[in-house]
Amino acid sequence: MGLEGKHQFGSIGEQRVTFVEKKIEEERVHFLKNLLESNGLEVIVEELKRKSEEDPLLYNIGVTDMVFNPTVYVFQRRLKTLDGKHIVNQDYWNQVSADTKPQYWKNS
Repeated sequence: MGLEGKHQFGSIGEQRVTFVEKKIEEERVHFLKNLLESNGLEVIVEELKRKSEEDPLLYNIGVTDMVFNPTVYVFQRRLKTLDGKHIVNQDYWNQVSADTKPQYWKNS
């Protein structure tokens, strides 16, 4: 799903959440869960039902903070990496690059 401008919210179980990403694989869930929890957010993960055994196992991930919007938090530079020393940029969020130095604006 990546970063989108939409603020999606709903429920996971009985808990109201802001969805961070939907229909993602387990590896992505682990990355986002660790990142968001290290930034002080309460994370809830929902395993989606598969139509058949051949279908991949997918998840929805959300946070209990109803004003959290991943796009806003990344571009306002409000999230820190797991070590707490660097700011999360768009490439880091999307797991394209671990380099946090180039901001979302790239000067050639």
